[in-house]
Amino acid sequence: MGVLFITALIITADQISKSLVKSTMALYDVIPVIPGFFQLTYITNKGMAFGINLPVGISFFSGISLIITCFLVWILWCERKNNLLMRISLALILGGAIGNLIDRILFGEVVDFFDFMIGDFHWYIFNIADSAVTVGIISMLFYSFLFKPKVQPTHSIV
Repeated sequence: MGVLFITALIITADQISKSLVKSTMALYDVIPVIPGFFQLTYITNKGMAFGINLPVGISFFSGISLIITCFLVWILWCERKNNLLMRISLALILGGAIGNLIDRILFGEVVDFFDFMIGDFHWYIFNIADSAVTVGIISMLFYSFLFKPKVQPTHSIV
């Protein structure tokens, strides 16, 4: 049940933060938090993560997100008795995927607001769901490369 709590926590935090941004800021407003490094910038994104836009529309991204979400639920179910780090990784990715899917379905776009920069370099503006997906993927790779038991080949040389 712990991983479902993580998924629900990510979805809840993501939706509350986006609602707060939408209710307290006008589109394209900027609130400096750490000058020259971090600010809140309210933008919307009709494309994929990191502002990637393809000429296929929100329905395409919603459909892909729904398929990925179903696939993640299935994988999480298959992993339910396996390594905790893998389950947490999947829960983070699932929570982020659902958080952004809710935006796409209800509003036709995703709200982004975390805006980091170093000098003239600006990172893509993102949200809690994007952060959860990123951390989940990194921790899954960490597990896969460092902790996942290595399978010995079963073929024999004849």
